[in-house]
Amino acid sequence: MENSKKFRPDTKLRLMDQVRQVLRYHHYAYRTEQTYCDWIMRYIRHHGGKTHPRNMGKKEIEAFLSHLAVQQKVAASTQRQALNAIVFLYKKVLDIPVDEKLEPARAKKYSRPPVVMAQSEVANVLGHMQGLHLLMAKLLYGSGLRLMECVRLRVRDLDFERKLIYVRAAKGGKDRTTLFPESLHPLMKSQVEAVEKLHQEDLAHGYGEVYLPGAIARKYRNAAKSFGWQYVFPSKTRSTDPRSGKTRRHHVLESGLQKAVKAAVGKAGLTKPVGCHTFRHCFATHLLENGINIRVVQELMGHADVKTTEIYTHVMEKDISVVRSPLDRLE
Repeated sequence: MENSKKFRPDTKLRLMDQVRQVLRYHHYAYRTEQTYCDWIMRYIRHHGGKTHPRNMGKKEIEAFLSHLAVQQKVAASTQRQALNAIVFLYKKVLDIPVDEKLEPARAKKYSRPPVVMAQSEVANVLGHMQGLHLLMAKLLYGSGLRLMECVRLRVRDLDFERKLIYVRAAKGGKDRTTLFPESLHPLMKSQVEAVEKLHQEDLAHGYGEVYLPGAIARKYRNAAKSFGWQYVFPSKTRSTDPRSGKTRRHHVLESGLQKAVKAAVGKAGLTKPVGCHTFRHCFATHLLENGINIRVVQELMGHADVKTTEIYTHVMEKDISVVRSPLDRLE
């Protein structure tokens, strides 16, 4: 009875089109769609490219995953991502249960402390940035945002009165609130005004729609053209959505900020591997160094487990000179 309620793809379509059809039915993000399709194709090509996955199973899956771990030496998270994609193919698309326990060679899981800049180094890097990229980098550091969380910010996510930023559907599909640095309010208000002007121009030309997540577009038909749903950092040009075929104004590409940060790090003369995500590590570490309770930092970072936040305690600067020995407290 449960099987009869499952979504079935159109079997007349080619395999990868069936995969995309099921992914879109379940509202998977476009990036996830691209990633899953890539792993499934790599799985098929690994076994010669001519054998249909329906005619392969546990043995072939294990061989592919073991190849990733042993020959390609991928990270444990990468191997797990490949596994998720292949399991999705069998369970959701081909309706073939993968009930047998898979036992591939496991990729090694390394626990490395995050790379963190000192506050002076952060200021140095930011000092070599300008314009919109500088504003975005300051948000990464001042609010602890992930790169895509910053890029995908909507106007409605900014709360100037309460000095909060609402992060929607972040990693793991979770929402959270984080700090909205007051020093950025004037710049952010100017950016929002520029977005509103651009949005009015789009509406005047018969456009103005923006991508909406989940079922919001169906529930609120006019929401796609409302100002509140517009991206804070919109693209300079409109583009055609590859899935819906609609012409919309999407957010800026994250690669622009990545390149700007890389260039600034080079100009600042830093040799440590610093990228956009390093600003988020700095946000958490510097808060802990300033005496903010680790549970508060956990909430701001959106960590499900405080153990994830505790990793920053290993890289924070510690001044043991202010710590009194317990023996001294007895005297």
